[in-house]
Amino acid sequence: MNPVLGRRQLMLGGIAGTAAVGLGLSACSDGAGSGGEGGEVTHMQFFLSGDANQGGGYAHMAAKYQEETGIEVEIVDVANEDLTTKLKNAALANDLPALARVGSIDATWKDVTMDLREILDTNDVKSELAAIDPDGKVLSLPSDITAVGMFLNKTLFDAAGATYPAVGEEPWTWDEFTETIRSVQTATGASYGMVMDRSAHRLKAFLYEFGSNTFELVDGAFETNENTKPALEYFYALNDDSFMPRSVWLSDGDPNGLFKSGDVVAYCSGSWQIADFAVNIADFEWVSVYMPKQPVRVTNYGNAASIVVFEGTGQEQAALDFVNWLYTPENYTELSETSGFLPAVNGITVTYADNAEAFELYNEEIEASDEVAARLKTQDLEGEIEGRTLEGDPLRDETVKYLNDEQDVDTTIANIIELLNASL
Repeated sequence: MNPVLGRRQLMLGGIAGTAAVGLGLSACSDGAGSGGEGGEVTHMQFFLSGDANQGGGYAHMAAKYQEETGIEVEIVDVANEDLTTKLKNAALANDLPALARVGSIDATWKDVTMDLREILDTNDVKSELAAIDPDGKVLSLPSDITAVGMFLNKTLFDAAGATYPAVGEEPWTWDEFTETIRSVQTATGASYGMVMDRSAHRLKAFLYEFGSNTFELVDGAFETNENTKPALEYFYALNDDSFMPRSVWLSDGDPNGLFKSGDVVAYCSGSWQIADFAVNIADFEWVSVYMPKQPVRVTNYGNAASIVVFEGTGQEQAALDFVNWLYTPENYTELSETSGFLPAVNGITVTYADNAEAFELYNEEIEASDEVAARLKTQDLEGEIEGRTLEGDPLRDETVKYLNDEQDVDTTIANIIELLNASL
């Protein structure tokens, strides 16, 4: 297909909505960008993982798209642990699907992706969560957002007569949070005050809230600021086998199971737990609450997954038209409501059928977050595009050594920087 013609068709799709999708496909019916020479695209494959677990949102939207356009978007739901390998093998065999929802950009196929710039700009998709190469090509769009958040055992809070900041009130500090949690723990006899997933994603949120920039690439080398050390020291003090069980970070204990036992006051995890808790916690009430700040208000958020469109399939324009249709405000809102997504499109209002307050709190936290989270996420995506790889997870792994008294905090920070710089 003539690339200029393709861009014009895509812009039509973005501005005029569903009606223009038909215009774009009709213009492709001369064979360029179609499923067969001289034929119009009527069927294409969309590889993803976990759609059934997320309410069948993409399957629902594919059915709607087929009803409106006559084009079948076949949802091929691949187990998460197999999706990366399946796409690599498909790329090597020159047999990629029209589009996919992926966990990250892969060097095997990153050079055969379509530029999604016009869809990004036309539909006001969150650009900080798009993978954009140094030439400005948009390799992927965020499908939805995942964010770190705090859960409380509301039943224990109520039994202790304790309160927490309500939506619209000033968030608590970590000092206020830990003081309150300890008081609830004492009053109720709970075994632990808090658990936190053994994850750099959660630890980054904690560091950001203390004013740390975690570990940022500046002028060709990684560095951190003066707030990282006291934040790590604070985290060390929390892991005392009373407030936090050392088993979670030092021996991979199960924080989810501990919280669901009802014997832990608070759980630092993330938005993906909402659906699980709604189904699997029946013995006590739980609630999502603000992350503490000290003094920075921020959550660590990012793209839960990303949408890519592949070149060389003969279905490029048809796939672009579908993705553009999917990200228009009306359709993306419907997708988010069906799947329970935190939206990656600005300016839309999602009405959640279940756990609406929890989802709305996360959306508020993301909007109120300091820019450091977006800046560092953009840097992570740039690293994916460049193909930077790491052995293990330096932030998590070196912090575990610090918590286990294998090294001091200064050595921990120095080791993290050294390992990150090695990836360059």
